Amino acid sequence: MSLELQTQIPIRSNVSLAGLTSMRVGGAAEYFISPRTSTELANSLVWASDRDLSITIIGAGSNLLISDRGLAGLVICTRHLRGIEFDEQTGQVTAASGEPVARLAMQIASHGWSGFEWAVGIPGTVGGLVVMNAGAQGGCAADCVVSVQTVALTGETNLMYPHELDFSYRTSSLQESYRLVTGATFKFQIGGNPETIAADTEAKLKLRHTTQPYHLPNCGSVFRNPLPQFAAKLIQDAGLKGYQIGNAQVSELHANFIVNLGNAKASDIFSLIQYIQKAIADRYGVVLETEVKMIGHF
Repeated sequence: MSLELQTQIPIRSNVSLAGLTSMRVGGAAEYFISPRTSTELANSLVWASDRDLSITIIGAGSNLLISDRGLAGLVICTRHLRGIEFDEQTGQVTAASGEPVARLAMQIASHGWSGFEWAVGIPGTVGGLVVMNAGAQGGCAADCVVSVQTVALTGETNLMYPHELDFSYRTSSLQESYRLVTGATFKFQIGGNPETIAADTEAKLKLRHTTQPYHLPNCGSVFRNPLPQFAAKLIQDAGLKGYQIGNAQVSELHANFIVNLGNAKASDIFSLIQYIQKAIADRYGVVLETEVKMIGHF
């Protein structure tokens, strides 16, 4: 079954979400749409608001655990919101929220611009990058964000700047906002050697692929690091590498990853997260907070 907006965007009902997440688990969306422009996104928000429906945004689905029961309301997938613009004079890059972060990092490197090499292995989209203040290898979104383009549930668009975004470790004010990201502008160092920067970017990507379980479905780092300690070390030292519930397993390659061995359910992964949290709290007195976003009823 599909409905139509005034802009002729199909809104489908009862759409499975498992294939849209990197964990390959999750139930169905009551209503689903994947807009291709910010105008289509704004119109879909108005459509849902007029019907008093809840709204859930997903990008690459790389940092999500969606309940087996699925999601009520309208699920908006932004992965088709694409586009990258380079300002050769200022070193600024504007990217749509659905742009893959890894693709953006490679394009920036090919320009000989530096400051984004760390992002090449991040499996999400630009929207998720800024909302989560995602980071790796010593860098994070807050280091290079100039502004973020947003749209309100009413369809009103706005620009937000770093002082309004309240960036901190793996979080921003956008997580608690009723505004959705449609794009972001970043600033980098221009005039570098493209070959040198591309080589550094490739080296960082290789490092991630050799130390993290990219060969199996996963949602990235499951827990935030309880600084100055590291979640992976605590989990590994507790002897939990390889521990399994159903087909969900603590990765034997990197202890802060949970992998889907083939037929895991979201409930298996959720139970494993809870088991790890209890084990670490009991053994070390440390509360592990999740980095992965869990949505729906578990």
